[in-house]
Amino acid sequence: MQEVTITEPALLIRISRLYREGMVPEAIYETTRGVWRVGKQRDSVELVLAVAKGVVRGVFIVKQWHPAATTPYKARPLKDIQVEGRWEFTGSVAPDSIQAKYLGRSVAHYFKRGASNPVLYVNV
Repeated sequence: MQEVTITEPALLIRISRLYREGMVPEAIYETTRGVWRVGKQRDSVELVLAVAKGVVRGVFIVKQWHPAATTPYKARPLKDIQVEGRWEFTGSVAPDSIQAKYLGRSVAHYFKRGASNPVLYVNV
C-alpha cells in the first residue's frame, strides 16, 4: 500500500468500526461527518479524510462545523448523534483531483501505535 503525505490542513477520522467494503462516497460521508470531540482548530481544517484500517476511504471538503445533532442525517438515528460537546461537519465529496491524491492510500504512518483517539489533525 502506497503511503501518502498530506499537504493540506486536514483532519483524519478513523471509521473502521462503521466502514464496510463497497460503501458509496455518500454513505462514507454520512458515517464520517459526525459526531466528534474536536477543538477550535477544527475551523482551520480544509479536508476530512475518512480512514479505515489505515487507508483513506473518503475525502471531503469541509464547508462548516456545527454542534452535534443540529444538521439532518439520512441514516443515523437521533439518539446516536445527540452528544453534548461534540461536533459534526457539513461539506461535500472532494473534487476528483484531490480524491486521486489520497483515496486508497495509506495514512497509517500518521497514527502512533496504540493511539485510540479516532481523530487526528495534520498541518493544523
